Amino acid sequence: MFEPYQRGTSIEEARRRSGMRHVIKLASNENPLGTSPKALAAMRSLESLNVYVDDTYLDLKEKLAARHGLRAENVVLGHGSNEIVRLVADAFLEPGDEMVMAVPTFALYRLAAAIRGARAIEVPLRDGVTDLGAMLVAVSDRTRVAFVCEPNNPTGTGAGREAWKTFVEQLPARILLVVDQAYREYAPPDAVDAIEDVGLRPRTIVLRTTSKIYGLAALRFGYGFGDAESIGTLERVRLPFNVAAPALAGASAALDDDEFVRRSIAVNESGKALLSAQFAEMGLHAFATQANFYALAVPVSASHAYETLLRSGIIVRSGDALRMPGRIRVSIGTEEQNRALLAALQEMLTRWRT
Repeated sequence: MFEPYQRGTSIEEARRRSGMRHVIKLASNENPLGTSPKALAAMRSLESLNVYVDDTYLDLKEKLAARHGLRAENVVLGHGSNEIVRLVADAFLEPGDEMVMAVPTFALYRLAAAIRGARAIEVPLRDGVTDLGAMLVAVSDRTRVAFVCEPNNPTGTGAGREAWKTFVEQLPARILLVVDQAYREYAPPDAVDAIEDVGLRPRTIVLRTTSKIYGLAALRFGYGFGDAESIGTLERVRLPFNVAAPALAGASAALDDDEFVRRSIAVNESGKALLSAQFAEMGLHAFATQANFYALAVPVSASHAYETLLRSGIIVRSGDALRMPGRIRVSIGTEEQNRALLAALQEMLTRWRT
């Protein structure tokens, strides 16, 4: 049997379990500012939904491609970037094949491989960072795909440009490199931007999403860039009409909402400065993050910390569910939300240490 994906706790579920009406969700790395206003306006402007969309999605593909000097043939669209992960497995993995990935990282890679009967070769992180050198060593004659989450989820860490350059140069050309950059917009300018490799290395696919910085998690729209041949292979296994008209309208408008992106980055940077300083003062280790969340060490089990915070009306992710024991994953929120988290953590620490 496959190990199912373990989702985070919803606000509704947390209210039922905690008995509290006011709940702060810091579990799923959603944008605390809400949704791009331009995206909401575009979706509200739709007058009807009775006609199927143009399944080529040419206009939006051209818009996405132009932002990176690519062509429409270099773009694939998905019902969230999660769907594209499944498309990669369906198109490029057969029973008995191997896929190299880090651990812990986004669990859907392993699940997608298992469904295809392929074996996931998991390479432990080094100090919370994807160990690209060890991933190269793990490559075998059976390796068909290498999945890298950059910045990595659930640790938020980035591999660094020099290590990345070496990895891309040394990874055998026959292997499909898939780079999940769901959080790239939150990363610093000098962080890895794998889209730069699309034109340099054939068999490279880079995933992006509107779920995070654009605040469109419920809309389910993701996209990928790659060489024309690899993207063409994905298109052959993609189900028709996999992206709905509201998602097309909302995503297209969100991509033009530079002001919302700037505000989201500013709120995230302010939150990082506050939280990193306070975590250190509390004596709690957190990996340096390039995303909009922290992997925070706690002095009790991750599940116990999760349950304790839930009783205080704050939802986080237990590291036990993320193969990260001893840590919780905490999204960066607004200043008010961050301070509520810090107060709850301090209260817990006081109880745990007395």
